[in-house]
Amino acid sequence: MDILNRHYAYSKMEMFDPEEKQHQRAQFLIYKALQKAEIRRSRPSWLKVKVFKLKIKIGKRFKTLRKRIGLTLSSAKIGFCKKITCQWKSWKRQIHGKEGINRSLPSMII
Repeated sequence: MDILNRHYAYSKMEMFDPEEKQHQRAQFLIYKALQKAEIRRSRPSWLKVKVFKLKIKIGKRFKTLRKRIGLTLSSAKIGFCKKITCQWKSWKRQIHGKEGINRSLPSMII
């Protein structure tokens, strides 16, 4: 049996005129587009649906966890800043308080 006589055999495109090449190319592209459309139309398997739902659930949990961590860090940062400012104010009072006492007392010369 000759290879060229088989209906599924490949043939060289140079044997056809340019118009025939364009026609075959268009037929091939139409075939591929219909094939993709058929794949999309078929119902997804239950496993793909489960995996997709699981991804959504995990994503939501990560999002809430990230928000919770952000709130915790910001509140910790605010608390830390408050402690530092309170400590700074107390040091300031102590320093200025001692100077105020020293100024008010007369210096004792012996």
